[in-house]
Amino acid sequence: MKFILAPDKYKGSLTGQQFCEIVERGIRRVFPNAEIVHMPLADGGDGTMEVVKYYLKVSKVSVSVQDPLFRDVESGYLISKGKETAFVEMSEASGYKLLEKDELNCMLTTSYGMGQLIAHAIKQGAKEIVLGIGGSATNDAGMGMAKALGYQFLDEEGNQLTPIGENLVKVSKIDVSNVLPGLKNIQIKVACDVNNPLYGKEGAAYVYAPQKGASPEDVVFLDEGLQSFAKVVQQQFGVDVQQIPGAGAAGGIGAGTKVFLDAELISGIDLVKSMADFDNAIDGADWIITGEGQLDGQTLSGKTIDGVMQSAKAKNIPVATLCGSVAVSMEELETMGLHYVTSILNGIGTLEDAKRKSVENLEQASYNFAKLLNQARK
Repeated sequence: MKFILAPDKYKGSLTGQQFCEIVERGIRRVFPNAEIVHMPLADGGDGTMEVVKYYLKVSKVSVSVQDPLFRDVESGYLISKGKETAFVEMSEASGYKLLEKDELNCMLTTSYGMGQLIAHAIKQGAKEIVLGIGGSATNDAGMGMAKALGYQFLDEEGNQLTPIGENLVKVSKIDVSNVLPGLKNIQIKVACDVNNPLYGKEGAAYVYAPQKGASPEDVVFLDEGLQSFAKVVQQQFGVDVQQIPGAGAAGGIGAGTKVFLDAELISGIDLVKSMADFDNAIDGADWIITGEGQLDGQTLSGKTIDGVMQSAKAKNIPVATLCGSVAVSMEELETMGLHYVTSILNGIGTLEDAKRKSVENLEQASYNFAKLLNQARK
């Protein structure tokens, strides 16, 4: 039998590569001679750089940048062998993983460090940049990123503003006179896995800011700031960012990359599948086994499992899903079209207990699936 192992990470617990190694152990207890192909995936969120590294000939470039609170931090990005293409992950410079829990406050955080990584890659000669924008700690609509590339944000009196979320509402003019010269010659793709608008009840502030330390009052203020910022952008650049699907991604970075970088927002999972030559690799597979930390209502909205399902359906390959937890109804599972779904949780405990036991629980779940499959074949 041929099994394709194509998971996303279990956030805070297992990488995609670790998932593949563990699941292979469980399967080989039942099918010792099976052909098992490891194909870890990602959808543009944090962890995407590791997956890119798995498939492509790239090297890491280390850079000192500023973190979401303007503190110096060692970061980096990946660059292809010929230095033509750079792969920048927002979370490496402007992600919440760089902050303590009590430091999360997207009124005060910036995407400046991400912009520093982009600027460094351009100066190194990169002609194409691929951005992964998951895991951000920000709600600044890309102001920080743009400032690192030479844009200046001014208030009504012409004073320069610090590029943070609470200053969005103060932006009156955007000065483009000092923008990095090489920026206009770079092709930039943004791996984006959401379609949220910039502002409103489904926008960046209302949907994502509470996870980044914003109070209910902050959310209202940030949303007003995003609306005000969008008006300034439309006046100066003639772009109605509210009409761009995904503009609200990563605290408005979707809009910022479109306006300030002339970037193309693309499906993160489609991009990674292309790098992995996924659709050709799955030819002849009997099963694809995928998984993520939690299977929920967002799973079919451009996430990794959604991308796996699209490829599998085109070739009539059944898909098994091994997840940390499953938070969907039976009706939703029917809609998803998955052939086998299980949570790997074994026993009652805390989230930390589940993370500690994820290796043994995942191996047990994959072994159980393989046993069931073997019985069905007899």
